[in-house]
Amino acid sequence: MEKQIIATSGAPAAIGPYSQAVRAGQTVYLSGQIALDPASGQMVEGGIAEQAQRALENLAAVAKAAGGSLADCVKLTIYVTDMASFPEVNAAMEKVFTAPFPARATVGVASLPRGALFEVDAVMVLG
Repeated sequence: MEKQIIATSGAPAAIGPYSQAVRAGQTVYLSGQIALDPASGQMVEGGIAEQAQRALENLAAVAKAAGGSLADCVKLTIYVTDMASFPEVNAAMEKVFTAPFPARATVGVASLPRGALFEVDAVMVLG
């Protein structure tokens, strides 16, 4: 099966040796997105709500570049540095996803790149 590398200027450039997304057949694996502004490369101001919103916007930009949308996501993994932020994470999710919702795991972690409070990656199926 041939792999297609997905890249867009609508989301932050990779900050390491990875691709923004990789398409294999009808499945697209979207790399983790944090709250970096795509234009400046800087973290957005604010707390978990603002960071979740920006990271989800970045994820949406990569999904679009791959030929899909967040509605095509079947699995999300969310990483947070404070599990007490779960209500804010759910509120951010409800702003961009509608039922039927993708499967999801939320994982508490000690830290994230660039001091982020929130990171999200996804698996998307097209077609």
